Amino acid sequence: MFIVFVGPPGVGKGTQCRLLAQKLDLLHLSTGEVLRQAIQDENELGKKAAQYIDDGRLVPDDIMVKLIDEQAIGRKHGCLLDGFPRTLVQAEALDQLLRKRQQELLIVVQLLADREEVLSRLSARARIESRSDDSPATIERRLEIFDRQTAPIVEFYRNCGLLAEINGIGKPEEVHVRVLDRVREAIDLAGKR
Repeated sequence: MFIVFVGPPGVGKGTQCRLLAQKLDLLHLSTGEVLRQAIQDENELGKKAAQYIDDGRLVPDDIMVKLIDEQAIGRKHGCLLDGFPRTLVQAEALDQLLRKRQQELLIVVQLLADREEVLSRLSARARIESRSDDSPATIERRLEIFDRQTAPIVEFYRNCGLLAEINGIGKPEEVHVRVLDRVREAIDLAGKR
């Protein structure tokens, strides 16, 4: 079972994936963590990705697809994909990779929050974690990129009947209840196919 989480930076995808991974005993694969690990390992893909991340730009589709294919696709029990796909090209590549391995996407969870909430969360995270991709200029650039490049996948997954829009505002436990309800509905529906 593969579950995708989409939403702007700071909406809580990572938090919700961690909670759901514990509940369903699935691997949580955060593309941010995968990228940071590749950069730390100083492998070829990591070095290329670092240049984009430092500028607040999305890592090119071909690099992301290779990293995800290496880490997630082919896992017998699936995983939670946090931050992938971010573009229509990546969404289509994920679909092809899953089909090739006779696996399928169960649900796409879109966490929703207004821009002010997201900016507040990212600013707080930057103070606590000192992440280079959470500087004020980079935050604004990441949100602009999300609006422009990631939004089309929402329509793609809506048209596929996989999209579940969930309010991401509230305490993490409250949001988790909403997420878990929708995921359980998707599991029930998949069992009836």
